[in-house]
Amino acid sequence: MNQGLLNSLTDAERMLVAETERDALKGLDEDELLDLHQRIRRARTKYVKNYRRAASAAVAGVGGRGMSYPRNQRDRDKAELFESVLAKVSREVAVVANRASMQLRAERLEAARAAKAPSPAPAMAATDGAKSEAVSRPRTAKKTTGGLKKDASTRAMGARRQAKRDSR
Repeated sequence: MNQGLLNSLTDAERMLVAETERDALKGLDEDELLDLHQRIRRARTKYVKNYRRAASAAVAGVGGRGMSYPRNQRDRDKAELFESVLAKVSREVAVVANRASMQLRAERLEAARAAKAPSPAPAMAATDGAKSEAVSRPRTAKKTTGGLKKDASTRAMGARRQAKRDSR
């Protein structure tokens, strides 16, 4: 980063930029990263807004956009600095969010596997040597036309048709 630009930052802005160093970002959880992201976005928006307002005001005074461009370098540089810092924090937020998502997914899959685990089979009591009846399982495949909503719509249409006949 440009040392002159860093020297032109206020103490609060310098602290905000320092919070985005690699070591400082690694110690933050997702909520803290999102809070930092929001604070940096506010700072970036502030300098973008200041730059645009000053640039548009200077156009009338100097006679054109090209002539007013160099007059507002500091706000433009600060906006660019906060934009690059914001990108760095955004990448870190994405990494942490992806990690949390994968962790939650693993927990859900583990809970589903635990819930699906077979219960101990009841002891087969064959008293007189006869085989006990096998417990039938419900059918796994259902007869559908291609979608739950479509099937529900078809059933509802049939119910309405029957209700109309019954009311005659």
